[in-house]
Amino acid sequence: MPLNFAQKEAVVAEVSEVARNAYSAIGAEYRGMSVAELTDFRVKARQAGVYVRVVKNTLARRALADTEFACMSDALTGPLVLAFGRNDPGSVARVAKDFAKDHERFKVRMIALSGQLLDPSELEKVAKMPTYDEAISILMATLKAPIQKLAATMNEVPGKLVRTIAAVRDAKEAA
Repeated sequence: MPLNFAQKEAVVAEVSEVARNAYSAIGAEYRGMSVAELTDFRVKARQAGVYVRVVKNTLARRALADTEFACMSDALTGPLVLAFGRNDPGSVARVAKDFAKDHERFKVRMIALSGQLLDPSELEKVAKMPTYDEAISILMATLKAPIQKLAATMNEVPGKLVRTIAAVRDAKEAA
């Protein structure tokens, strides 16, 4: 059933709003997949905080025009499902990578990250990017390490003095 003009405007506005707030996006070919398989992908994506939408390519070009994902416009050909990572840059790649393992007809054709169009072969690298919580914990560990080493070094001086005195005492008692 074709969309009327108002429905098309609503789709463009919705996808554009999601794209403005997203960290990364993928375009994947789903040709030959069943409705149940695509629904399974949508469910897994929703659980990971990934927005998924099948949009006509002309509407997708209009929606992505004023966003950092405008780099995807030239590659929008054929039946594509667009997925946008709203929680962290790697979320959409993790979902797509895991889903593609089990479904050989699901092929990632493009990845966009920070306004750059990446080769689909870099899906693994993007999927390994840390989540927000992981990035914060890495940062905190990095900030904590020098302070921890300084405290350990400063604690070592009196500890070494105490061990030296104890060793001298033990040597005098043995003698």
